[in-house]
Amino acid sequence: MKSKDVITSALGNTMRSKLRTFLTVIAIVVGAFTLTLTSGLGAGINKYVDQIVEGVGDSDQIYVMSAQQQNDPMAGSGEPVEYDESVQSGPGNEFGMTALTDDDIEAIGEIDNITEVNPMVFVMADYLEVPEGTKYTVDQLGFPSDINGMELLAGETPDPRQLEVIIPSTWLTTFGIDNEDNAEEALGETVTFGLKDMAQQEQTVEAEVVGVSEQMLSGVGGNPTPSQALNDELYDVQNSGLDVDVPESYIQAIAVVDDIDANIDQVKADLLAEEYLGMTVEDQLGMIQGIINTVTWVLNGFALIALVAASFGIVNTLLMSVQERTREIGLMKALGMSNGKVFGLFSMEAVLIGVMGSLIGVGLGVIVGVGGNAALVNGPLSGVAGLTLFAIEPVQLLLIVALIIAIAFVAGTLPARRASKKDPIEALRYE
Repeated sequence: MKSKDVITSALGNTMRSKLRTFLTVIAIVVGAFTLTLTSGLGAGINKYVDQIVEGVGDSDQIYVMSAQQQNDPMAGSGEPVEYDESVQSGPGNEFGMTALTDDDIEAIGEIDNITEVNPMVFVMADYLEVPEGTKYTVDQLGFPSDINGMELLAGETPDPRQLEVIIPSTWLTTFGIDNEDNAEEALGETVTFGLKDMAQQEQTVEAEVVGVSEQMLSGVGGNPTPSQALNDELYDVQNSGLDVDVPESYIQAIAVVDDIDANIDQVKADLLAEEYLGMTVEDQLGMIQGIINTVTWVLNGFALIALVAASFGIVNTLLMSVQERTREIGLMKALGMSNGKVFGLFSMEAVLIGVMGSLIGVGLGVIVGVGGNAALVNGPLSGVAGLTLFAIEPVQLLLIVALIIAIAFVAGTLPARRASKKDPIEALRYE
């Protein structure tokens, strides 16, 4: 028999008992569907995390802070709260964080393979006053360095030389805008930042709204974010008011590392020896990816269990087929079909069952994954900018199909071997 004849005959034989074949295929579909869905979820969320990594800072940068710092400077502040003048705050409040000094910046710059150090000042504002006059508490401002990685709902990135600001979409209601589709209405508005100087005297700085951001998983875009010029202006005001020199202090520094892939581990070790903590964006988001990958592997494990169970279904289906077709096998061998071709015929039946189950399962998984992703990111999770829950990875899909076919082939070897070993005379006598 030619290869084409073997495939045609195997396909016809699998359709002899349609219900039995259907039930076996369904078991494979369940495993293939689960593998496709979980793999796509893992790939989609990891793709989103990678987008965050690419959008925050350059690939050769490392964030350096005191090893004693506890707070996450990238956390979002959430919904705006109306300002209460009775609550006191000021530039002396460091939220338990240990600031870096000029000496620290110099020490970081002297570490091998660090070519540049850019300090980041921590600017606080007591409130932000919208055009109609209401003041809202500002828990925290974003960093100008976050701007390039933001997802903008409207507007553009600020000019670093102008007093401009990006507001988060959660603040649109303070401008009387209830629908994000109308975010452009906030552009061009003038807002006023209120803050206290070193003498605890209230000062104000005006800025123009040039963009509206959506908060990302990392927290970027969740706070009003000033341009570099506005950030410097607020910092100068914050440290004015006394006739004494105020030591410069920085929340953290961004260091540029030469050949970061080769030197990052040594740079981190050298920083830690000097009591500094160095973290790349990948480090900051690595825990999220670790959790995602762990959950994905656990779910994939359940899918593999389903496939193993389905393989026993294939064994059972083909063993019954061998039993029912004993006389037929004897006739084929009596007519000259070799043991190898009989083995190949029954193995092909197992492979065809695997092909049918894998293609249907993978197809359903892709349809449900793409549809569910669209429904969630445009519905309940629409507030998470750029979120991707499910991604199609062609190589992964091909590997899933190949794995299932391989499992089906292995499962079919026992029945196929039994069929090939049958004695033709005894098989012809079988009743």
